[in-house]
Amino acid sequence: MRYITFALAKGRLAKKSLELFEQIGITCEEMKDEKTRKLIFVNEELGYRFFLAKANDVPTYVEYGAADIGIVGKDTILEEGRALYEVYDLGIGKCRMCVCGPASARECLENHELIRVATKYPNIAKDYFYNKKHQTVEIIKLNGSIELAPIVGLSEVIVDIVETGATLRENGLEVLEEVCPLSARMVVNQVSMKMENERITGIINDLRKLLGGN
Repeated sequence: MRYITFALAKGRLAKKSLELFEQIGITCEEMKDEKTRKLIFVNEELGYRFFLAKANDVPTYVEYGAADIGIVGKDTILEEGRALYEVYDLGIGKCRMCVCGPASARECLENHELIRVATKYPNIAKDYFYNKKHQTVEIIKLNGSIELAPIVGLSEVIVDIVETGATLRENGLEVLEEVCPLSARMVVNQVSMKMENERITGIINDLRKLLGGN
């Protein structure tokens, strides 16, 4: 029996994913050792392998078949645009991708003015403004605190993930438009889905039963 390999996005998402897997009988004791320096964790008995990766690398590992299954946020799937199957919404890590800025920027959005948009997600921003809103904008890619951009005058608005909106409010910004809802998704390599259909479908069905079929 060949291994089914899982790539999990490092951090909170990996922890929550493993908790879900444990509830459907997919366990990996090795991963619970927080001091370990191991990169790959194996459950020989069940034929599963796990590794942790940076969120935006997970779709790449899955597309190229280095992992059969990946667990990653919808934001990363949209931004990376990889060829893979998105098979299940785990419903964890729920948040929204939004256009945010000072209240004064609302008018610029409503009038489809040429504005600057700062974001960590240039592909998502481009798709939203060009394909959905048909608004021409200048997109500036940033890697750090996106909220800073409208405050210091780098951009009129930002496109970013919003959970509670507390950081926005503290900095005099607000949600102006919602781009899309986000949560953690299970993605599968296209070849693996054919070759290991029975085992992978079994995992999806077990999760569906556990989570009530969302």
